[in-house]
Amino acid sequence: MRPTGKLHLGHLVGALENWVALQKDFQNYHLIADYHALTTNLDTSELYANSIQMLIDWLAAGIDPKQSPVFRQSQIKEHTELFLIFCMLITTSRLERNPTVKEQVRDLKIENISFGHLGYPVLQAADILLYKGEVVPVGEDQVPHVEITREIARHFNNRYGKVFPEPEAKLTKFGRLPGLDGATKMSKSADNTILLSEEPDIIRAKMKKAVTDPLKIRRGDPGRPEVCLVYTYHQKFSTPEVPEIAAGCRSGALACVDCKANAANHIIEYLAPMREKRAYFEKHPAEVESILHDGETRAQKAAHQTMGEVHEAMKLG
Repeated sequence: MRPTGKLHLGHLVGALENWVALQKDFQNYHLIADYHALTTNLDTSELYANSIQMLIDWLAAGIDPKQSPVFRQSQIKEHTELFLIFCMLITTSRLERNPTVKEQVRDLKIENISFGHLGYPVLQAADILLYKGEVVPVGEDQVPHVEITREIARHFNNRYGKVFPEPEAKLTKFGRLPGLDGATKMSKSADNTILLSEEPDIIRAKMKKAVTDPLKIRRGDPGRPEVCLVYTYHQKFSTPEVPEIAAGCRSGALACVDCKANAANHIIEYLAPMREKRAYFEKHPAEVESILHDGETRAQKAAHQTMGEVHEAMKLG
């Protein structure tokens, strides 16, 4: 993930929960993509602080650093070396067809895209393949990038010999969580988020502003849960009550204000254990930094080994 600060529900649902679950079956590597952050913001003054805040959210959500190394991309220099090699294995026209970059340019109203932004899926391929990634847990908007990674791995292997696996994308059931405005996915740039660290009163206030079915204006009006943003949240956070909520919406018996309040309460309850763990790590910053530095040492060893194989395959040394 790019270190833009504290994480929101979209990060949790789209990827982070997947990461935590996969620790049971896989050796995980969790990368703080600080170089990737430069694609949309060249200001680095808050980059380290944002990295620490994001790492705290990871730990609060259940990432186990003893099992799964956590590290900053910028501290493992092999990322940029492998990125340079991979740049020679893909065309600009292929990158220009990437729908995720097109979507970012549209949503962020970027007039002139930089070379680094256009090519960031190539750096992402290096991030994945440097650790021989076989499964990449992502939101649905990142699936095209995993496909680019597969193509690059295939191209390298065919030309120089088998070094890299062709990784598969792994989606959660809720691969993309809509933002509170209902217009786009949850995103800090769109100001439509609920942060994982948010206090209960803030969550309730934000949920009051969430959009609902435009045809359901008052209590008694029949609603359409399938088009309602709040119902989408219920499907994730209010599982046992979902049939009852849907029936109440359709009949008109359930008012939107009550539905929103109920969703907020379920979200608050869901996040309560994370808020408690986050509070601990916020009070122990030295422990968080120690976790980060240990992860970087372990990642460095794996990256060095892979680049040794790359050099051998390419007869570079």
